[in-house]
Amino acid sequence: MGNIGQELLNVPFGDMVVQVASAIAEGQYKMDLISCKIAKMMGDKDEAEIEMPDLTGDGGDVIKTTLIGAGFQPTFYQFSDTIIEVKMAITMTTSTTKSVSASAKGGFGCFSASVNASYSNKYSYEASGSSLLRTRITPVPPSPFMTKMLEMKAQLIQLQFDQKIKEAEAEIKKQEAAAAAEKKD
Repeated sequence: MGNIGQELLNVPFGDMVVQVASAIAEGQYKMDLISCKIAKMMGDKDEAEIEMPDLTGDGGDVIKTTLIGAGFQPTFYQFSDTIIEVKMAITMTTSTTKSVSASAKGGFGCFSASVNASYSNKYSYEASGSSLLRTRITPVPPSPFMTKMLEMKAQLIQLQFDQKIKEAEAEIKKQEAAAAAEKKD
């Protein structure tokens, strides 16, 4: 039974925790990189240009902008909790047989045996183990810095949009003035 206790002590739980934590940190880093790439793509007119209805016109006109310009933001994710569960069940039953002989000699002996199929069958030894690793990934808002960057990009796009509206309004006034001048002539 001493071997079983030693096997339990030999489970490198600390190493397992460090490896899981390291894997989570690496996974978090990769998820953040992907979210940043998505944010960059969402703000790029060449990659994520969308058309929105121009509500200032009579209808049918569209405004081209990016996803960020339209108010969308990329989703960021984080590991919110991780559970490591290790279960081990060990059962050992021994059977002894005694025999009486005619000789008056007695004796005592110790023996040890490795656990193999024969030993398991003869002495009803069972050992089983299971482990479970469960982690939860949840969406979170971008960091305050990223939010500020996204807002600045959206404001820049809005300013460009406002400039286009002013240019369109000036063009409309110019056309109206030309039409009014033609009516006078």
